[in-house]
Amino acid sequence: MCFTSSAGQTYFIGIFGPEIRSEFELSHTEWGLFYMTGTLLSALVLPFSGQLVDRINLRTFVCFVMGGLFIACLMISNVTNVWFLVPAIFLLRQFGQGLTSHVSITSMARYMGTHRGKAIAFSSMGYSIGEATLPVLAVMLIMTIGWRTTYLLTAVGVLALAPLILLCLKDHPKRHETFLQKTRENDLKNGSAIISKTRSQILKEKRFYLLLPAVLAPSFIGTALFFHHLTLAETKGWSASWVTGSYWIYALMTVVTSLFAGPIIDRYSAARVIPYYLVPIVLAMLLLWTAEHPVWVVPYMILIGLNTGIYFTAISALWAELYGPTHLGSIKSMVGAFGVFASALGPVSIGALLDFGYSYESACLGMALLCIISTVFLHRGLKQYATMQLKKLQ
Repeated sequence: MCFTSSAGQTYFIGIFGPEIRSEFELSHTEWGLFYMTGTLLSALVLPFSGQLVDRINLRTFVCFVMGGLFIACLMISNVTNVWFLVPAIFLLRQFGQGLTSHVSITSMARYMGTHRGKAIAFSSMGYSIGEATLPVLAVMLIMTIGWRTTYLLTAVGVLALAPLILLCLKDHPKRHETFLQKTRENDLKNGSAIISKTRSQILKEKRFYLLLPAVLAPSFIGTALFFHHLTLAETKGWSASWVTGSYWIYALMTVVTSLFAGPIIDRYSAARVIPYYLVPIVLAMLLLWTAEHPVWVVPYMILIGLNTGIYFTAISALWAELYGPTHLGSIKSMVGAFGVFASALGPVSIGALLDFGYSYESACLGMALLCIISTVFLHRGLKQYATMQLKKLQ
């Protein structure tokens, strides 16, 4: 499911950006606005669609999500009117970036219990495999068969993966019953387990709002960067194929970091792992602010991959640690909606700055400052919980 989400992820859609802008004669800002509108609509729907994973049989929900993503890929490949870009992007973001990822990571965090860190890390490799292989493959296909046929082939790929995903869920009813039994037992043990909280309860907590900026920063920045990577290449005078062809470095670093982070999270808790997880983004943005030679793409991809590997693993585990597994789908879908909203603002923000004459380097410096401020809030929000976990370990 993580791999399949690539069809609706920004790094994949962004590869098609120059061709779409050229065909429909759109500026950077206009293309960013269309993308933002479709993404914001997805964010509005996600809290409602995402919570269904708490209520509907997982196999049934997977069929619904995969079917929706298949239709989304078909729709974007057949768009003939510029205004139909919005519903096409909405479907791609809702079923790809939104629900496909949501189902995968929520399931790992919910059903794997004390091993959720390792489980999330392992499943998140699907993202990295997609990031390492699909961008360069998409660029090659677009050059040979065109962007529309390339997305049509993507739809075929989504359809082909559906039976394999369902096969992986053949024992799910038994797994779900075991989960419900353990949850009932844990909720009765006040001192040994986190009592599961609902979405409305966490919205009343000050801590949640202190954590939120740091949680959303990677969505805002990462989406903006990958959406405008070809613009970065143009600005710096670097080869577009060199930038997109270096995605494998980012993907490899994401995998390595996730696999190391997973066991550490299971041992020490996510709350103790993530306080400084935005530091790699800060360093990456400062690097782009000053870099001139294309060789700096390599350390840039390493730093972004380092952050993503921690983000994939720690953030999803954090919600289960803080608020329990029972309502995890509802909580993650709400946070996911905030993340989609942030990701919608990223590309159009950078596009608007570029169209208004600001440099790409200035935008990178601003994103570095955003991460520094978010880290301060993150420390404040996690301070009390981290202290409690340390006392338990002692």
